[in-house]
Amino acid sequence: MIRVIVTGAAGKMGREVVKAVTAENDMLVVAAVDPAAAGTPLDNGNGESILIQAGLGDAIANSNADVLVDFTHPTVVESNLRVALKAGVHCVVGTTGLDTRTLEALAASAPEGTCLFVAPNFAIGAVLMMRFAAEAARYMPHVEIIELHHDRKADAPSGTALRTAGLIAATRREVPPAPGRETEIAEGARGALVDDVTIHSVRLPGLVAHQEVLFGGQGQTLSLRHDSIDRTSFMPGVVLAVREVGGHSGLVVGLEYLMGE
Repeated sequence: MIRVIVTGAAGKMGREVVKAVTAENDMLVVAAVDPAAAGTPLDNGNGESILIQAGLGDAIANSNADVLVDFTHPTVVESNLRVALKAGVHCVVGTTGLDTRTLEALAASAPEGTCLFVAPNFAIGAVLMMRFAAEAARYMPHVEIIELHHDRKADAPSGTALRTAGLIAATRREVPPAPGRETEIAEGARGALVDDVTIHSVRLPGLVAHQEVLFGGQGQTLSLRHDSIDRTSFMPGVVLAVREVGGHSGLVVGLEYLMGE
């Protein structure tokens, strides 16, 4: 039985994680942590409730947890990971906003055999979209990314867009010019440049998580789009990561590294 702590448990993603983990026969939510909702009962989706706790350190000490799942906020995720990794708890992280150097340092601080797993997106379709985009960039190097999220998202561009740009940069054979910045009437109209890939971020109520990768070529275009219309779309990926993270160590980034196992 994999013993799981969920941080950010009172949030929209945290609530779904608690229900998804509880539904699995080989997993158990042993603690739900969220300082903003401490003392509140949380429905685990199985007709029972779990009391939300305030302190992660105490939750780890009292639960003998194997895995931490973190969907919190960029301002608190680092401190959560320091506590969990120091205790030798494997971490599955969906909170974006930490740079690679910070993640590497966190992973290095953990006892040997402990894994810090980070995924910019846990939806299987989004992982496939990124894989297809990297493949297409080999043949169609002219590309831009439009990512659309709800208006409460804490970072822009999204972690998925950043990851997609990195994968494109690693595979395309040339970096073609992206004209128009020199003639911008409003600053930022042409979007942000990440790894020489233009990214446009949209934030609106009513959205969940969406991304389109647009390729252009002579007389043709190619569009790759993924839409998460409900947060349950991320749960199969989260469950997969919880199940597989114990077989890895150090820093692992990207759900694609687990999907074939």
